[in-house]
Amino acid sequence: MADPTATASDDELFDEHRSLLFTVAYELLASVADAEDVVQETYLRWTGRPADVEVSSPKAYLAQIATRLSLNRLRTLARRREDYVGPWLPEPLLTAPDVADDIVLAESVSLALLVVLESLGPKERAVFLLREVFGYDHAEIADSLDMTPAAVRQTAHRARQHVEARRPRFEPDDELAEQVRERFTAAVIGGDIQGLMDLMAPDVVVLSDGGGKVRAARRPVQGADAAARLLVGITQKAAPGLQLEPALINGVPGWRAWAGEQLMAAVQLVVVDQVVEQVLIMLNPEKLGGLGKPWSVTR
Repeated sequence: MADPTATASDDELFDEHRSLLFTVAYELLASVADAEDVVQETYLRWTGRPADVEVSSPKAYLAQIATRLSLNRLRTLARRREDYVGPWLPEPLLTAPDVADDIVLAESVSLALLVVLESLGPKERAVFLLREVFGYDHAEIADSLDMTPAAVRQTAHRARQHVEARRPRFEPDDELAEQVRERFTAAVIGGDIQGLMDLMAPDVVVLSDGGGKVRAARRPVQGADAAARLLVGITQKAAPGLQLEPALINGVPGWRAWAGEQLMAAVQLVVVDQVVEQVLIMLNPEKLGGLGKPWSVTR
């Protein structure tokens, strides 16, 4: 609820940058609900700031608040994730088609990259995102994170090396990738294990996040044969009501899986050189809330 004492200009400025603030918080926290909480708390800090505080750049000021709030929350989430049951995946988001037009943004919100970012420390993650995705300079990041510009520069270099070593490559030809997804859908629905194996890299990895709430593999499943049998097994247990609905999830094509009117899962492939290198499956019902409507993300 908006603060009735807030000025119209404050509200207008905040609304102008709301999508950016959500994106910053979501990329740091990989949680829809937590990102929304950060946006709301940022609004309260913004409208409740002391009257004598001069703000030369509302965008930078708001992003600084959201970043600091996200870092505080990220430390709490990190402790929770230590006790998480099975593989952890970010909460998926249904995104609008225009997200795919911004290649840097689409990759930065992709589930595959968010999994890589999870292996960074909180400040490394913040520095990487603010520098590489949102384009803030070292001095601005230093102000946001209470670091020196030199420390930011070193952290950015270290984080970039870490991410580049683990960053999944994406299929540059969207049409070829879509053909792989179509064949994948037909094979998994048809129970065609060999057909699935032919589409996957020999060392393909399947990550299925059930969070201990629903049945899922407790460890990453690696190898084309094991992956194909797992995927067919999951599909057959959900049949005959299973439907795979194409959807743009975190800026990359994937599927929402339905059993009747119940949303059961989100599925996304990482396709490289016309083969599937990763299959990411979100099954935890508590982490499917971001798939009900398209979310606005920007940078």
